[in-house]
Amino acid sequence: MKPTVHDIAAQAGVSLATVDRVLNARPGVRAATREKVEKAIAALGYVRDVSAANLAKGRVYRFVFLLPDNDNSFMRLLRAEVSEAAARAARERIQIECRTLPPFDAQALVAALTRLGAEKPDGVALVAVDDPCVGLAVAELAEAGIAVVTLVSDLPGSRRNHFAGIDNHAAGRTAASLLGRFLETGPGEIAIIAGSLLVRDHRERAEGFQAVMRADFPHLSLRPVLEGRDEPERVAALVTALLAERPALAGIYSLGAGNRGLLRALGSGVRPAIIVHELTPTSREALQAGLIDAVLNQDAGHEVRSAIRVLKALADGAAVVAGQERIRIEIFLKDNLP
Repeated sequence: MKPTVHDIAAQAGVSLATVDRVLNARPGVRAATREKVEKAIAALGYVRDVSAANLAKGRVYRFVFLLPDNDNSFMRLLRAEVSEAAARAARERIQIECRTLPPFDAQALVAALTRLGAEKPDGVALVAVDDPCVGLAVAELAEAGIAVVTLVSDLPGSRRNHFAGIDNHAAGRTAASLLGRFLETGPGEIAIIAGSLLVRDHRERAEGFQAVMRADFPHLSLRPVLEGRDEPERVAALVTALLAERPALAGIYSLGAGNRGLLRALGSGVRPAIIVHELTPTSREALQAGLIDAVLNQDAGHEVRSAIRVLKALADGAAVVAGQERIRIEIFLKDNLP
């Protein structure tokens, strides 16, 4: 049978009230007594049923997601996944709120994090903007005992607890390996379209892509990165101007969003080889129609569920299962669409 609090009390020679205070990290227990109880817990192999304890106390977890309000398919999908997760999590006594912010706006993100520091939720998940001020705001949450998970775009070097997202440097390298193989027949120019290099995921994808292209495919030259801010109209204007200037462009790597604009700008002539990110209705249709060549995808639902699991584990003081939380890079061609 599993050991109980009664077994701990008997092993340590203390009262049930003392065991309860130690298990819940409450004051009023002498250091020597606390040590006896902890040794009894270890000797018996006692594992606390956190769910039962929280139910008995009527505890409700409160997590807040801070997401960009971009009008692109992936961010809409991410917000929808948070809404669906919130409906499911309510049955597990988890309250989830989603707040939207202007995209790529470090000051708006800092202001939102500062407000949350005063509200003191159990945890916060955010799409990070790589700015020192954001790192300081995350540190203030950590000082207040609030768990922080970055989502999609990371903030390494900060005091965030976990990153729920793909290895974006590897994603960029993968895109380069694919596009380079698609264009092995001769020299040509490659365009890179980002949303904004202010966010680490876009910057890491660009860096990984450029490194592999220069090392493994020197016959292909790289144009300067264009920033479309994940806005279809802006991306359409950039690509239209680019193709007017470089009608023989060999390839395009769209590492952000706004691909509706990219596709509108292609026209009906000979098109470059194209790789984009995220399997959305737009990219799926374009892949099936042969307008783009490959899609690199991250599972938005997995990222949201992972963030929630990690925040709950951190709130409970439990371990995070690294293998379960690893977000993988998916590669889709028209032949393997799910």
